[in-house]
Amino acid sequence: MRKLTGALAFAAVLATTAVGFAAEPKAPFELPPLPYAANALEPVIDAKTMEIHHGKHHQAYVTGLNKAIAADKALEGKSLEELLANAGTLPAAVRNNAGGHWNHSQFWKSMKAPGTGGKPADALAKAIETKFGSIDEFKQKFQTAGTGRFGSGWVWLVVTPGGELEITSTPNQDNPLMDVAEVKGAPILGNDLWEHAYYLKYQNRRADYLGAWWDLVDWAEVSKRFDAAKSAAN
Repeated sequence: MRKLTGALAFAAVLATTAVGFAAEPKAPFELPPLPYAANALEPVIDAKTMEIHHGKHHQAYVTGLNKAIAADKALEGKSLEELLANAGTLPAAVRNNAGGHWNHSQFWKSMKAPGTGGKPADALAKAIETKFGSIDEFKQKFQTAGTGRFGSGWVWLVVTPGGELEITSTPNQDNPLMDVAEVKGAPILGNDLWEHAYYLKYQNRRADYLGAWWDLVDWAEVSKRFDAAKSAAN
């Protein structure tokens, strides 16, 4: 397996602190608990969706990843970040489940109870305004990227190896930490575009879900990730 180099090495700097994987550097991986009650995000995301999304879907990625690694001795001892960085060379079961585990682990930590997430810290706010024009313009472009993703996937705000903000979208459970990503970088905010993330409440209205979701974003957490990524990029 190749070592982490260049942009991938940069992106991995953020990975452990961003999702809290310090206690599980390698398999067997475990499902992290939600950082709040299942009903804490209502009415934007209902408790039943959270219970199914976390307890069933995320758990399935963890279980699938551990099973796939157990079937391939060459992967034993590899960190989650190593698996993501080399996803293009690995079996689909490893790529999909490793991505699903990482993506969801960061996703839970990106949200708080409605209306309590505050605002982007000054450094992040300035970077967003410089890149996208304003916070509102950024949100619109992020939502456009999300609604434009055909089928299942994710929409991300990343810090590139050059220290720039970019909005990107990935299919299925891919993410910008992977060697297969069109735009590589450190994800500081991501939203789940799979229907299981919103269908019970919003049915096919993905745009409504994306618009309502901003009321949940934990900007203090996102700002912390931004600072870490900028530090790694400089």
